[in-house]
Amino acid sequence: MITQAVISAGGFGTRLRPLTDTLPKPMVPILGKPLLEWHIEQFKKHGVSEFIFILHHFPEVVTDYFQDGSSRGVRIEYATEPEPLGSIGGMKLIEANLHERFFFIYGDIFSRMDYSAMVRVYATKKDPIGMQRVKKTDDYADADVAELDKDDRFIAIHPKPHHGSYANAYRMRGAFILEKAVCDYIPKGPADLGKEILPRIVAAGKNFYGYECDDYSKGVDTLEKLKEAEDHLRAQ
Repeated sequence: MITQAVISAGGFGTRLRPLTDTLPKPMVPILGKPLLEWHIEQFKKHGVSEFIFILHHFPEVVTDYFQDGSSRGVRIEYATEPEPLGSIGGMKLIEANLHERFFFIYGDIFSRMDYSAMVRVYATKKDPIGMQRVKKTDDYADADVAELDKDDRFIAIHPKPHHGSYANAYRMRGAFILEKAVCDYIPKGPADLGKEILPRIVAAGKNFYGYECDDYSKGVDTLEKLKEAEDHLRAQ
């Protein structure tokens, strides 16, 4: 069981204005409930009781709302980036507080994933340093993609824009299981997980795996996608 989740929650959410004129992107309400609240509830179903939120834009909105997490039966710690540090740079701020293995997710993703199922697959992998949710596709013009081998291990990563086609290509999606050892590959300062850190890990010969599943998720970074997530919930 993995009991800790780290959520990158510092986004500006410019395409969600005017909602984000006074809120950080992961606090945008979905059917009246902040996106981060949905994250806590979903992770709790799968044994997670400790959270670290990495903040930047309007951090006080998050800390004032959730406090220490005790009212929701969890423990929440916070780290505030002094400047935007990219998708993974903020991880260095919390390295000392990380478990040896933890979930990591981008805070603007509305996720209904079965995290327990992901853990069970992860447990079958040989010497993993991490795992990312992926989706097999031939349509990846607008996405970073990874090539996987027969054991679902990352063997190459191709950030967009693309200038060719790739065998066995998978879209890289924003939910992860990571070992604390990933921090050894993250420099101080801004860093991008998909474009910089994962290629570095693959080049070092470490075993980083893909995980494909059909569970519903939606990146909520536009008003249109926010409506799609709400429509999905109403249909349940």
